[in-house]
Amino acid sequence: MDERIEKPMDIFGSRWQDHAVKLEERWRELVSEEDAVIIPGDISWGLRLDEAIADLEWIHNLPGRKILTKGNHDLWWMSVGKLNKMHEDMLFLQNTSAEVAPGVFICGSRGWICPGTDGFSEHDEKIYKRELLRLEFSLQEAQKHDPKVIIAALHYPPTNDKMQGSGFTELLEKYGVKICIYGHLHGREAFKNGIKGNLNGVEYKLVSLDYLECTPKLIYKEGDL
Repeated sequence: MDERIEKPMDIFGSRWQDHAVKLEERWRELVSEEDAVIIPGDISWGLRLDEAIADLEWIHNLPGRKILTKGNHDLWWMSVGKLNKMHEDMLFLQNTSAEVAPGVFICGSRGWICPGTDGFSEHDEKIYKRELLRLEFSLQEAQKHDPKVIIAALHYPPTNDKMQGSGFTELLEKYGVKICIYGHLHGREAFKNGIKGNLNGVEYKLVSLDYLECTPKLIYKEGDL
């Protein structure tokens, strides 16, 4: 397949109008080849890797080193070993971490909906616990290197919509994470359901594409913390 799968994202609001064009323009304006760019999931509508290749190549051709975690719609994401052989400037995180500057590590996992969410089921509980393990594996891997700063990237928010603590927030605090970014929430009403600001020493930031209005957000620069 040699073309990106197109879906009419503007049905989700005006902020999605020509989102890919806007994002590329602003990315090229703001991001240098020396920067690390964190992409926390929902990367392609493709169902198989061959259907996602065009989207991944589009990302590859943009400036910077890209650190990618899995989203709930990334059904094409199979063998992380195979994915990590594609391009040197793209690292797909799964149970590992990435050092993007001396002492600065990115950790992460997909995450999942948290206990206390309406309709949380036994099935959700199993996935939630599995994602907690994956996040801890990632954090433990970073800890081996005596990190100065750990930034966590989740796809799902690390709390329920009531902003109650979870296993994810406990892990972030336990391992001294400074910043946690997440996506998944789209639309003005949904934006309200994501934790933002500082909680127990962790700074939480929502970075959904429409929340940021297609503009890459500076998360950390040397000397910030």
